[in-house]
Amino acid sequence: MKLKFTLSAVVAATIALTSCATSPTGRNQVLLFSDAQLTEMGAQAFSGMKEELTVSTKQVQNSYVKCIANAITAQVPSSVFDGQWEVVVFDDEQVNAFALPGGKIGVYTGLLKVAENQHQLAAVIGHEVGHVIAEHGNERMSQSTLINMGTQAAGQVLAANEVPQSGPIMAAIGLGMQVGVQLPFSRTHESEADEIGLQLMAKSGFDPRQSVNLWQNMEAASGGNSPMEFLSTHPAPQTRINDLRANMSPALADYQATTNRPNCK
Repeated sequence: MKLKFTLSAVVAATIALTSCATSPTGRNQVLLFSDAQLTEMGAQAFSGMKEELTVSTKQVQNSYVKCIANAITAQVPSSVFDGQWEVVVFDDEQVNAFALPGGKIGVYTGLLKVAENQHQLAAVIGHEVGHVIAEHGNERMSQSTLINMGTQAAGQVLAANEVPQSGPIMAAIGLGMQVGVQLPFSRTHESEADEIGLQLMAKSGFDPRQSVNLWQNMEAASGGNSPMEFLSTHPAPQTRINDLRANMSPALADYQATTNRPNCK
């Protein structure tokens, strides 16, 4: 018996009933959660991390990171966040950083060994703040909500039509959604955050050309063991480098036009 409905049709119908938005780069988005909800979740997550991880007490390290972060966040529209950003350095070997809705930024000390100067660290912090500006957290949670709704509906359709082997079919649907929707969507978010971050660092007075050097360092630090791009939530390092170079001209114009020249040490 042929199914009368498909998972994609269910998800498409659900999306059609939800409110849509547009990202800073002009991409259509589906956002189901309010700013207040995201701010509360960000605050709770950040509070939990400060309890679970070791917060660096090194004054020079903290001053350096906060100097860069403050320069970046000064360029963030007040509509995104109009308060004082909280910046915390976590004493951890992870080569990573993050930003959360509600003005929260975390930087791991492991990143400071790969980002060789203030410009390269600004590229990372700008990228992470770019995720917040583009509401990627909201979009990812909204996407997961819709996929869960669609998957449940597909299971009900399979059961109603007494489809044999419905278990393997549902498993295949799950993998298909991950590879076909979720992973490319995440790569889109990463590329979009790179573009926004490049603009942020340039307008803040950091040399955008150093973003390329950063990703060359990142690739070297990974030992060339990055996962295959097709099955990765992040673009391959060389893809990111190529995209950054493609957007470099307007970023350089912004950098040369600003009189800001942070000197973070």
